[in-house]
Amino acid sequence: MRTQKFNTTSSVTPVADSAHDIRPGQSIELLKELHILTRDGKMNQDSRRKLKQVYHLYQFIEPLLEELRTTHNDINLVDHGAGKSYLGFILYDLFFKTIAGAPHIYGIETREELVNKSEVLAQHLGFTGMSFLNLSVADSISSAQLPEQVDIVTALHACNTATDDAIHFALKKKAQYIVLVPCCQAEVASVLNRNKGKFLGKTSLTEIWRHPLHTREFGSQLTNVLRCLQLEAHGYQVSVTELVGWEHSMKNELIIARFKNLPTKRPAEKLDDILQTLGLEEMKARFFTTP
Repeated sequence: MRTQKFNTTSSVTPVADSAHDIRPGQSIELLKELHILTRDGKMNQDSRRKLKQVYHLYQFIEPLLEELRTTHNDINLVDHGAGKSYLGFILYDLFFKTIAGAPHIYGIETREELVNKSEVLAQHLGFTGMSFLNLSVADSISSAQLPEQVDIVTALHACNTATDDAIHFALKKKAQYIVLVPCCQAEVASVLNRNKGKFLGKTSLTEIWRHPLHTREFGSQLTNVLRCLQLEAHGYQVSVTELVGWEHSMKNELIIARFKNLPTKRPAEKLDDILQTLGLEEMKARFFTTP
C-alpha cells in the first residue's frame, strides 16, 4: 500500500481512491452505510485502516467457515461485544449471503442504541440472516434467544472478564471454533496484587510481579495463558499469534481454538498448578476445567 503524505496543519480530512482497498464482491452500499466510504465512494486514512483491520481478521475466520461448510451450510456465528458490527456485516456480506441454507450471525451488544442501528441496517440491506441482541456476554449464556449449539464464537476486544464469559458461552454451546482478541485484563492482576504480601520472600518468582507496572503486565499475559490452558483442558487445539494490522491497538493477541477432542488431563493439571503456585486458587471457578 502506498503511503501518502498530507499537510498535518490542514483541517481537511484527506481522501483517496479506495477501489484497490476493497475486496471483490464487497457491497459498496454496505461500506457507505458503515461510514467506511463517503457517499461519493472515497475513503479517508482512518477508514482505510479500519477496513484493513477487519479484512485481516476475516482472513483468519474465512478458513474456519470454509471448514464448517464442508459438513453443513446452516452455519451460525455469535459475535460478542459486537459494537457497530463491522465484522459481522462484512462476514455476512462476503461469506454468509453467498451460501445456501439458513446461515446466521448473532451480534451481542450491551449498548441498546447500537443494537437498534444494526437491526435497521440489516433490514435495509436485506441481510435476513442477522440478529442483534441487547445482552451482556454473561446473560447470553442462558438466553433462550440463542441456539443450543453454536459453530463459531468471536469476541474481539471484549473487556476484562467479558472474554472469559465468551469462553464460558462457547464451552456451553459446544462451539467448534473460538476466535478471541482479549482486552483490558485486570482481574488476575488485582488478585496477584492483593495476595502479594503472602508470597514476598517465599519465592524469587514474586519478583516477576513485585512492582505495580509488572503486576499489570504479567497479570495480562498470565490471563491469556490461563485461558489457553482452559481451552486445552476442554479438548481444544489452541494457536496464539499477533494480529498483524491492528497497529493502533496495544491489545494485539489473537487466540484461535479448534475443538479436536484432545486429551484434557495434562493441561488441566498445568492450569491448577499455576493457580496454586501463584496464589490464584480463588480464580479456579473462572478458569474451570470441568464441564
